[in-house]
Amino acid sequence: MSRPVLLFDVMDTLVYEPFHREMPAFFGLSFDELMAAKHPLAWVEFELGHLSEEGFLRTFFRDGRVFDHAAFKRVVIEAYRWLPGMDALLGELAAQGERIHALSNYPFWYREIEARLGLSRYLAWSFVSCDTGVRKPDERAFTGPAERLGVEPGACLLIDDRESNCAAARRTGMDAVCFTGASDLALELARRGLLAAR
Repeated sequence: MSRPVLLFDVMDTLVYEPFHREMPAFFGLSFDELMAAKHPLAWVEFELGHLSEEGFLRTFFRDGRVFDHAAFKRVVIEAYRWLPGMDALLGELAAQGERIHALSNYPFWYREIEARLGLSRYLAWSFVSCDTGVRKPDERAFTGPAERLGVEPGACLLIDDRESNCAAARRTGMDAVCFTGASDLALELARRGLLAAR
């Protein structure tokens, strides 16, 4: 039986997501206050590649308030770090020769993640929404990568921290694991014969 192509979500699966703590803290807001104040579509448009960095930052808030864009971006970038155990786990999979690709909803700030953490040691940044123009859980976010890889969706395994994305992937015939932590993921991968038994 052939081994599946591994499609990894990045934020909150491999890499810490600063959206919930560092971003609101920068503005002196709670997360709920930030959610109420931010523009409802700016981040989505940024992730789809429809907004430049400048355009995103200029429209970040509904009311167009001014803030220090450079300082904000610096706080975000400095928060990027591996989630516990994921550097080693991804390294183990790569050392086995697994085919590993990123399948991520993110703007081109993913290049900052790469510069800081070097994920390309283990995976290819093949399917990031700002480049593909499609965000999960859109069905095309799963069928498009499979088509580009020359395989059926059923030959891929998605690892993602959002069950809604996993459910959408499964509807296309793709296998999916909802990520909750490195140890649980290792057990799931071992169960599928992709890692030695834990």
